[in-house]
Amino acid sequence: MERPIRIGTRESPLALWQANAVQRQLNVLGFQTEMILIKSVGDLQQNKPLYKLGITGIFTKTLDTAILNNTIDIAVHSLKDVPTTLPNGILQGAVLKRGTTADVLIYNGNLDFLNSPATIATGSLRRKTQWLNRYPQHTIKGLRGNVNTRLKKLTDNPWQGAIFALAGLKRINVLPKNHLVLDWMIPAPAQGAIMITVGAENDFCKNALKQINHKKTAVCTHIERQFLNILEGGCTAPIGALAVIDNQTIYFKGVLLSLDAKEKFHIEETCPLKDAKNFGKKTAQKLLKNGGSKLIKKIKTEIKQNT
Repeated sequence: MERPIRIGTRESPLALWQANAVQRQLNVLGFQTEMILIKSVGDLQQNKPLYKLGITGIFTKTLDTAILNNTIDIAVHSLKDVPTTLPNGILQGAVLKRGTTADVLIYNGNLDFLNSPATIATGSLRRKTQWLNRYPQHTIKGLRGNVNTRLKKLTDNPWQGAIFALAGLKRINVLPKNHLVLDWMIPAPAQGAIMITVGAENDFCKNALKQINHKKTAVCTHIERQFLNILEGGCTAPIGALAVIDNQTIYFKGVLLSLDAKEKFHIEETCPLKDAKNFGKKTAQKLLKNGGSKLIKKIKTEIKQNT
């Protein structure tokens, strides 16, 4: 008899919710599973914004190591946290059906502050720059920690609001009444998607994960991450991307902003589903050609000067 599939996960309530979702799907198919909790560098260091930590895969590194050391068989991640290039020996085994992709503003009091000076909290460069591009009169405060920690910080501070991924709040059932869905904000590439990594040599687990892979989500997140990869985003450049399939057509929108939020390059493209493979790459190249390349260089220089 095969031994249980050891599922590695971070310890936050959201990470556990995601790992449980994977576990349920594997159990339904008849696989035995076991949960193993692992702390990540990203969870331990919460005093700096992510883009200043200078580590690729800050939330995934520890789990990658655990797979390579054979401590776990598979690892569950929020796909938006995973570097676009996986380490040698590790593969993307599956993506579950995606949740909502939207960002949401959780606010204190009412929304009168939208048209006057206010303080909004987020630890995401993408959210920060898109917000300031729309509301230049506002101030952004850094915000780190798991979902519950961030919600508590919002309650404990004199800020008007904070920005979250809607999927995370819904999954662990902590979406406050005072919320506004930001339908104008372009999400992080692969936002709302749960991905499972596996060792490249682990044929048993690769075969198990194939059975829970959601193809449409896999296609859309591949396009978004390809777009990010070509723009050389990682955690350092403010980049948003969203691909949606309707019938046999893919609808894509992407955005790249300057660190001061004053410059913004927006792109919208469509392509037939059958041509999905390099669609993200082509779209990114088009944006780079139309001025994005200059901005990426500028961002890299500014980040070097600030670290």
